[in-house]
Amino acid sequence: QVQLVESGGGLVQAGGSLRLSCAGSGRTFGRGAMAWFRQAPGKEREFVAAISWSGLRTNTTDSVKGRFTISIDNVKNTVFLQMNSLNPEDTAVYYCAAGPSISAFDIWGQGTQVTVSS
Repeated sequence: QVQLVESGGGLVQAGGSLRLSCAGSGRTFGRGAMAWFRQAPGKEREFVAAISWSGLRTNTTDSVKGRFTISIDNVKNTVFLQMNSLNPEDTAVYYCAAGPSISAFDIWGQGTQVTVSS
């Protein structure tokens, strides 16, 4: 059974930075791609960024391009999300996901809260 555990969330002031980590485990880990999604209060979950297991392909939503960077350490089974220039609109629960391709995800972590104060 694949398991994903996020860490690195917290409270930060606007303009600050955070680095989220997601560690994967399980016999079938190492599948096609991993991603970050987020869900703000009262809103639907939205895609943030994805990366292929090889690290050669990435996809990032327009609202965070130039501020957020996704990366992967496929030796340690860990995906990262470096978040810079944070603003209050980035406040959300951030979820890690894994799946068979860069556009399909079926395994989810429990989420980590990111709060950006103005």
